[in-house]
Amino acid sequence: MTGYVAGVTQGIALGVPAGLAALFADLLPMGMALLAAVVLGQRLVWQIWAGLVVGLIGVVLVTHSALEWGDAPLWAYGLPLLGMFSLAIATLWQKHSTTSHPMKLLPNLWLQCFISSFAFAIIQGAQGSLAPIASSGFALSVAWTVGLATLGGYGLYWVCLRRATATRVASVLYLSPPVTMLWAWAMFNEPLSWQIALGMVVSGVGVWMVIRAEARQVAS
Repeated sequence: MTGYVAGVTQGIALGVPAGLAALFADLLPMGMALLAAVVLGQRLVWQIWAGLVVGLIGVVLVTHSALEWGDAPLWAYGLPLLGMFSLAIATLWQKHSTTSHPMKLLPNLWLQCFISSFAFAIIQGAQGSLAPIASSGFALSVAWTVGLATLGGYGLYWVCLRRATATRVASVLYLSPPVTMLWAWAMFNEPLSWQIALGMVVSGVGVWMVIRAEARQVAS
């Protein structure tokens, strides 16, 4: 959790455009498949790789308008990639540890948040004060982060990870940009385009290809 969030946010803070940083973070399914194949020696059929590529093309179609090259130093563009790989490594480790040493969901999330709090305290302490901002906006943002992002987002992520393979779970994250675009349209009247709609369909096809190919591989 620390590596993923810190890598993406610090990259943006150094000048990496948010759209490009988000695209790097959305490479998680591809990065996880590469790690599983190269490091763990897992065999993935070509249909899974094809589905991952199709899903990535859909993500690019959805986010194309937000992709631009910023003025950040070249090394800063590696931070979102490092963040992505840190979550990929954590996911594969979690999948292995769940099999050998199972831990319930809430203790798992508590442990991650507890360790992450020290890491982020060090980062924030190096940049300024650790005192929270006494405002309703700050309280609302904390409640949003704890309730939706941590318990909802990460919690469901780990629950799904216990019930399916890491590659299948990660592939569904290709749908996060389309869902974000739909949410922005519904909540903030952000415009939608045919290219965004096409990207949503392509991402969905890619996820379907991965799930279908994995089911066939398991059956065989």
